[in-house]
Amino acid sequence: MIVDTKARWEAAYREEAPRLWRALLLATGSPEVASDVMAEAFAQGIARGDQVRAPGAWVWRAAFAIAGGELQRMRWPPEAIPDPEIPAPESVIDLTRALRGLPHRQRVVTVLHYYGGYSLGEIASIVGSSRSSVGVHLYRARKALRKELEGEADD
Repeated sequence: MIVDTKARWEAAYREEAPRLWRALLLATGSPEVASDVMAEAFAQGIARGDQVRAPGAWVWRAAFAIAGGELQRMRWPPEAIPDPEIPAPESVIDLTRALRGLPHRQRVVTVLHYYGGYSLGEIASIVGSSRSSVGVHLYRARKALRKELEGEADD
């Protein structure tokens, strides 16, 4: 059973870690926070062992819960989140900057929905909110992102 648990978590890490780290980077704006949060989420999951039935899904929920607490503890306003120093195409940089301008909850639900592929109900479970509240945050985020990104195209 120990080998099965170890193999499940190793497989979850190989499959989820790269995408989860990028999602956390988009949501937090900090490579350090993304790395720390991801490591903590996997460590907590591994410690739970067989209690976790779906390690991949569990680690996403845990990571975003930890990230939310970490950002509240640090009390970063969005404008104080530095530009990540990671090479990327200009369109990705524009999107990252536009995401950074969103309120935290809107940024998180947008990343979880469009990048993580989660449904509104799943996001509600992850962030501890209602499905309708997540829908409102997602609607407002799309509206703000459209305005920001189309506004840049008009310049």
